[in-house]
Amino acid sequence: MELPIYTVDAFTDVPFQGNPAAVCLVNNEKLLSEEKLQQIAAEMNLSETVYIIDTCQTGFTLGDRFRIRWFTPTNEVNLCGHATVASASVLFYQLNNQSDRITFDSASGPLITERAHPNGITMNFPLNPPENQDEEEIANLLQHIGTTARIHSVYICKTTHNLLIRLNDSTTRLELESLRPDTTAMMNAEPTGKVKGVIITLKGTIGNGCVDKAGEAYDFISRYFAPWNGIPEDPVTGSAHTVSGAYWSEVLQKKSLYARQCSKRGGDVRIQIKDDGRVNLTGQSAIVLQGTFILS
Repeated sequence: MELPIYTVDAFTDVPFQGNPAAVCLVNNEKLLSEEKLQQIAAEMNLSETVYIIDTCQTGFTLGDRFRIRWFTPTNEVNLCGHATVASASVLFYQLNNQSDRITFDSASGPLITERAHPNGITMNFPLNPPENQDEEEIANLLQHIGTTARIHSVYICKTTHNLLIRLNDSTTRLELESLRPDTTAMMNAEPTGKVKGVIITLKGTIGNGCVDKAGEAYDFISRYFAPWNGIPEDPVTGSAHTVSGAYWSEVLQKKSLYARQCSKRGGDVRIQIKDDGRVNLTGQSAIVLQGTFILS
């Protein structure tokens, strides 16, 4: 069995930046066991391997609705933004799918993607607002992140199991980028499943260095750590912005936001909060590899 596969760098228009994902096109899901799906993801060893499944049998160039599943090297997850950007990019820009929009049926419900000119993708995701979290309850976890002296406030999203840590406004972008959390100790400190990812975020200003290469200021910047899912630090995380976007929209009283995830690779996300409890996330991508996965 041969499986078409692509590697796509999402949330960037430059190869070797953003967040890489492996995109696999599956004509018949019955030919791939759950074990095989996980083995392929482990073999690719990227933060996410995504399977686009042609359940309607309309073809990848003509169809406008597909099933989607996301796997880290260790487990399946219910939602992944950057791999969804990568998937839509392959269909729209590599395979020249003629649809105006493509809907992906996922474990988190239907996800709508559209072209965003010049070469971007806009995704419509559920918005996931966080709520206040008592710092004392997670003090052991916080001490391994290295932010305790600069914490402004802490929140938890019970839907995504993401902890959001806002740093004091006096913190600079360089200080955020210099943090070196102990991700193994983080996992040991929180084994209950309440937290499966940690967002560390900072309000963006020109003064604290939160500007892009063109000089436009970011509304906020962040980093994301998910060792519980086999990802010590994720380069750029679309799904995390359904949480951080909801938070900063409320704080800044803005519906349109511009964000940067400040990993080593880094990437930019445009966020538009909708009135229906959902959010549009827009990012660009670079398709860097095309090939065939040969399965025995």
